[in-house]
This record gives sequence, C-alpha cells and structure tokens, in this order.
Amino acid sequence: MGNAAKAEWHRLREVILHRPGIEVFFGLMEPYSFLYERAFGVDEAIYEHTVLEHALTEAGVNVLRLERLALDVGARHPEVEERFRRYAERMVRYSGPAEMVARARQALKRNLPTFDAETLFNIMLLRPSVHLERHRGDRSIVPRVELDGPLANLYFMRDQQALTSTGFVLGRMSKPQRRNEPLLTGALLRATGATFAGEVRAPGTFEGGDFLPLGRFALLGTGDRTNSSGVRQILAMKTGFEEVGVVHQPAHPAIPGDDPDPMIDMHLDTYFNVPGDGVAVGCEVLLRAARVEVFRRRGGGRMVREAKTRSLSEYLSEKRFEVIPLSTLEQMSYASNFLCVQDRKILAVEVEQELDRVLAGLSESARRDPHRYGALSALVQRERTELRAGRGFFPHTAAVRDRGIEVVPLGLGEITGGYGGARCMTCVTNRSGT
Repeated sequence: MGNAAKAEWHRLREVILHRPGIEVFFGLMEPYSFLYERAFGVDEAIYEHTVLEHALTEAGVNVLRLERLALDVGARHPEVEERFRRYAERMVRYSGPAEMVARARQALKRNLPTFDAETLFNIMLLRPSVHLERHRGDRSIVPRVELDGPLANLYFMRDQQALTSTGFVLGRMSKPQRRNEPLLTGALLRATGATFAGEVRAPGTFEGGDFLPLGRFALLGTGDRTNSSGVRQILAMKTGFEEVGVVHQPAHPAIPGDDPDPMIDMHLDTYFNVPGDGVAVGCEVLLRAARVEVFRRRGGGRMVREAKTRSLSEYLSEKRFEVIPLSTLEQMSYASNFLCVQDRKILAVEVEQELDRVLAGLSESARRDPHRYGALSALVQRERTELRAGRGFFPHTAAVRDRGIEVVPLGLGEITGGYGGARCMTCVTNRSGT
C-alpha cells in the first residue's frame, strides 16, 4: 500500500481501528495504572466504537480492523506468523515445580505450530503467563494465569506510529504499560508492505498524537510522551517536510508552577487540531503558553534550529492559520481530538455529553489536592456557566458554521474514559490531496 499524509485536511482514504476487547476489562481493574482517565462501561464503549467505524465508512474511508488484518497477514505471510510464534514462545512464562514447568514449556513448543493467527494475536494482546501448583490426587493441578501488562490501550491506534508524507514513523511509547504496542502494529504494517520513514529507538520516545502534518510544514509535540531524543531522531529522518515546528508541552496557567500536567494536555492533539486548510482549533490559553522551536532544512538535508522561539499562537499566525478558540473545559472534554476526513469536514466528539464526567473528575482532583487543582476546577465551572449562556459548546458554534466546517458529531461518552477521542482511535494509513 502507498502510505502518505502531507496535510491533515487532505482526504482521508484509509484507517486501521482496533475494536476494544477483553484486554480493556483488565485495564478497568485499575484505570489509573493503565493510563485511563476514568472507568467506563465496556459494552457501551464497544457500541460507540462501532458508531465511529460506521461514520468513517459513510465518509468514504476504507476501514481495516487490526485483528482481521492480523488474520489476513497470517494467511498470506507464513514467515510473519512464524515470527509471532517465536514471540509467543518467549512471552509465555511458566512457574512452579521444576518438572511441571519443564513439561509445560515442552508442550508449548510442541503446540505452537497448531496455534492459528487469532490465538497468536490474543497472546500478543494479553501477554499471559502460568503459575502451576500441584495438589494431591491424579492430575490435581491448579493453573493460575497472570497477564503481564495486557495491551489495554491498543484501541488508541494513533500513538504507536505517525504517518508523514514519506511513510510511517514507528514510535517508541513513553510509558511501560504501552511499550509493547508498536511491536505488534509495526510488524503487521511491515507485513502489508507499508512504507516507513523511520523508527524511533531508545532512549527516544515518540507517540503519534504529537505529530500533525500541515502541508508546507509539520508540528511535532514534545513533553511527557515524546522526548528530546525522539524529536532529534525524527528531525534526522526524511519525512518530506522542509520545516518542522517543535512544540513544547505547555503548563496550564491555572495550575501552580511550571510543570505541565500530562493528563491536561498529554499530546499535541489533545489541545490543538486542524479541521481544514488555513483553519485551526485550539485551547487559547495553551496555544499562548506553548513554546515553538522552528527547524528548517538546510544544505545537506540537515534540520537547523532558528534562534527565535515563539508561542504556538504566534507561529500559527505567521503561517496564516485562523484559530477557532476553545475554552479549557471544551479542551478537557476532547473538543480538539476530532478527526479530519477532508478539507473542512470532521468527525467530532459531542463535547456537551462529556462535561459532567470531566467536571466530576476535576472536582475530585481538587478535593484531593486543592492547591494544585482548585483554581482549575473553579475556572472550568465558570466556563460551563458562561458557555451555556453564551456561544454554546464546540462543535455546535457559530465560529465553526461560519467557516464552512461540516461536523459529524459522535457520542463517545464512555469510550473517551480511556483518555482520547476520534483522532486518538484511528491509525491513518493514507491521505491524498485530491
């Protein structure tokens, strides 16, 4: 397949989705440790995911499901399936009495050739290990299965990689809970013949939510999820962009100190996005707070940093982007995490349906730590009152309508509990300018 995305507003041709499955259940056992924003209902979340898939199909986008892609790859590429068998043999661990462990390991090695692609996919997804306990009696064995970090965030298909105008950049996830996801997605993409611009390696980290292609230039976020080493590695790649603005994760002015809160603006696309050529959407206070270093390609292809830094707001103005401002409350309710399917047409979260959950979570944070979150909680409470009495909530505002932006609103109130909206849940494999 040809894989390229030169601009976020170019027509979206194809995406990969992963429908949430049993792995999400384990994430809900301890949402904080699995990087979720809050707990949510799995059945409703799966339904919302099918609604997103339907909306994409209706917009003319070819939708590939990750598990089906894995089964297809397994059928067409026996060498890839064999590679996953080797992964599985190393991944599944046994503990207990030595002779029982030896028998179990031998059985696994003997049985692996009979495992089909779906079984191998589930091993990669859940990462099981087995502890064996012998009890009295014939074959009285208690097997206790443990999962070594199941991929509970895999349905956020944006972050394992990003698509540039010359192919994918395979990421390296910042958090250990997600570190194994690119091993799976990268292997499957390569097996389909996807083109790659490069891969970020240790000690670098990079996640796809920090990258936006914008035609003549690109934006690359850095902070909690994409570090300076990851930025340097990407700048050294041939991504097809002569200019890259490196955006430093901003701290919200309502939170004391200069340390950004990663659950307020985890990735660049959690507070900034582009619905069309020359139009941007972003949280006003964060756009002013975010600092941008501009790199331009010079002789020999090397990216050289300009001496001048500016705010993201100033940089967008230089690039002649008109900004539709968001309040902090809208931004925290996934307003900017929409998916552009063509110039001035977006699939967007129904922000007003998110408000109560966001406000409740922030109120609880303020109760636990009033010094850090008290002012922010008070701010968004005021914003809710003012927006309801005034312009309303994104995306149903005059500012959106006046700029000719067509909106397909999506109720994603449960599935956003994992912390992400429509853009976060899609791996773009192709955009075209026609």
